[in-house]
Amino acid sequence: MKTITICMGSSCFTKGNGDNAEFIQNYLAMHYPGETIEIRGCLCEGECKKGPNIRVGDKLYTEVSLEMLPDIIEEAVRSE
Repeated sequence: MKTITICMGSSCFTKGNGDNAEFIQNYLAMHYPGETIEIRGCLCEGECKKGPNIRVGDKLYTEVSLEMLPDIIEEAVRSE
C-alpha cells in the first residue's frame, strides 16, 4: 500500500504540518478519489530542525511547504 507519513511532533506541527496534512487530504480527494493511499501521522522523524517533515515510503522530505506538496503527492501516487 502507498503511504504518506506526516510528522505531527510539536516542532513539525508548529512549522506547518497541520496545514500540510489538510492540503494532502483535500488534494487526494480532489485528484485521486479512487486511489488507495494511506495517510499516517507520526510523533517524530528525528529531523526536527529540518521540519516540517513528510515521508513517502522510505523517502523523507524535509522543510516541506505547501508549494512542494503537489509534487510529493504525485510521487506517492506513482510509487510502487
